[in-house]
Amino acid sequence: MEDNLIILEESLGYHFQNERLLILAITHTTFAYEAQQESLSDNQRLEFLGDSILGMAVAEYLYEKYPDFSEGELTRRRALLVNKNYLAQKAKEINLGQYLFLGKGEEKIGGRSNFTNLSGVLEAIIGAIYLDGGFQEAKNFIIRKIV
Repeated sequence: MEDNLIILEESLGYHFQNERLLILAITHTTFAYEAQQESLSDNQRLEFLGDSILGMAVAEYLYEKYPDFSEGELTRRRALLVNKNYLAQKAKEINLGQYLFLGKGEEKIGGRSNFTNLSGVLEAIIGAIYLDGGFQEAKNFIIRKIV
């Protein structure tokens, strides 16, 4: 597992100080449920946080990069960049599906390529990077891998 985390960090272009955040970010609800360990949680809260960080970082990026765009155009561009299908495609490009901890049932139904799972794990990783390294690190990741 340790080797996989190192490879994942390399593909993310970010080294976690707190490795537990990365593990949490790639832990799907079904895996945590099947493990039935009180100490094991899933990535849903990180996904919630990452979604907000993503929106803020993309908005700031677009605001700075396109000073002549109207509010409407900025909103349209942001919507394209935070769209779940777009995020899932970006997650595929980083091969995030192969690193997910999934429950057996989710694994059987193709959970590693499920767009909801992929966009969710990408948002969870953004949340984890934010908690580990701060907003600027999360924004750098977003610009490098998503925008």
